[in-house]
Amino acid sequence: MTTGDEAAVAGLERRLGYAFARRDLLVTALTHGSVGTASHETYQRLEFLGDRVLGLVVTEMLIEAFPRAPEGELSRRLAELVRKETCADVAGLLDLGSAIRFGHSKAQRAALLTTNVLSDVCEAVVAAIYQDGGLAAARDFIAAHWGPRLVASQAPAQNAKAALQEWSQARGLGVPEYVIKAKSGPDHDPHFELEVRVGSLPPARGEGRTRREAEQEAAAALLASEGQRKASA
Repeated sequence: MTTGDEAAVAGLERRLGYAFARRDLLVTALTHGSVGTASHETYQRLEFLGDRVLGLVVTEMLIEAFPRAPEGELSRRLAELVRKETCADVAGLLDLGSAIRFGHSKAQRAALLTTNVLSDVCEAVVAAIYQDGGLAAARDFIAAHWGPRLVASQAPAQNAKAALQEWSQARGLGVPEYVIKAKSGPDHDPHFELEVRVGSLPPARGEGRTRREAEQEAAAALLASEGQRKASA
């Protein structure tokens, strides 16, 4: 690492509020696949881990902050807080984009600096902190940068369907399929029960007074169950 690189990493550590014992972890979290040499690891494996750590810690924060909230509400809030746009926004506030290592020219760099890349790098940084300092350090970092968003959210997010579709398509799983399993009650007060299926994943169920409400509940339940399953894997 050159003197200039060391100065840049030190500046980023100040913005993160965390000093690394192993700075190589942070460098890896900031290395894009376009660097493309065998001697450089990229952020992809760390992003995979960071996604799970973030989901676990945010879930803990939600349970503590909203002790009376039902599972469906918690699931919708979780989906909103860990979606790629939220992670990319955190990355922007920390100016992670200026620290990412690309293997292309400055002109090409601008085209590569997408919401997806910023989100992935943000999650990779979470994983780097986790591997360097343990779960307590990761919790402190996540609380500092996601906590204000959690407190500011006065109503549960209502876009779990959109979040699930983004999540499933980003992983090559296709478009979620919603299947009505039962409909009961009179016409003026119906009750829907349905199931959402994504690829070969275990389906999730949702209920509601409208089909849309049941779909939102099912989408949020699948996102939450996947996040919990992978965090504990």
